[in-house]
Amino acid sequence: MSIQLKSKAEIEIMRHANLIVYEVLQTLKEMVVPGVTTLDLDRKAAELTRARGAKPAFLNYPAASVDVAPFPGVICSSVNEVIVHGIPIGVPLNEGDIVSIDYGCCYEGFFGDSAVTVAVGTVSETAQKLLQVTAQSLEDAIAQCQSGNRIGDVSAAVQERVEQNGFGIVREFVGHGIGRAMHEPPHVPNYGSVGQGRLLRPGLVIAIEPMVTVGSYETRVLADGWTAVTRDGSLAAHFEHSVAITEDGPYVLSRP
Repeated sequence: MSIQLKSKAEIEIMRHANLIVYEVLQTLKEMVVPGVTTLDLDRKAAELTRARGAKPAFLNYPAASVDVAPFPGVICSSVNEVIVHGIPIGVPLNEGDIVSIDYGCCYEGFFGDSAVTVAVGTVSETAQKLLQVTAQSLEDAIAQCQSGNRIGDVSAAVQERVEQNGFGIVREFVGHGIGRAMHEPPHVPNYGSVGQGRLLRPGLVIAIEPMVTVGSYETRVLADGWTAVTRDGSLAAHFEHSVAITEDGPYVLSRP
């Protein structure tokens, strides 16, 4: 698939899809307390998606391998050492956990996608710093989403923020283009070199999603074929926004 530039009208439909994503994530964030389960969050996300006339983006998403069942959740819920693609389950969250909630939907043929990592009650200073640095690295990346810049400028902004704070950047999973499909070209890595990679042009919409670890960036996937965890068991955080490149600068579609 080639890169698909979107018209202003198409970007506004994507804006609507992404505002649904924002509203759902806000509700789920407020639900995160000790004792709630990620399955509770998933059921609420399904309810809210239907109520807004949208379709879940992740539910029944096909796996890369034919030996792995399609994704069974409306959200990806990734707790502590889980980086991404955690399957919602009925195990209660505990005080001190962190949980990443990744959610997407399809509205009128276009997709929205965003993620946030939330503290469960009071968390450690290390966990607090991890969340702050990962969120800030996303803001740094968004600032580089200027027409005429390149993907490498976006990627390098994440890498600089993360590594100067002593954290690791996951290499095996990256951001992506988004539009009529959830995953479109180009790949958007969270590491790279300034001035390298594809040119950012008006009409391009990308999902930027730093995945950051306290320890090593090495990963492994559990037997379910989906759940990606840090190989060393260290904490991981994940934040994401869908961003349109415009002549006037970055347009973050997935927040008000």
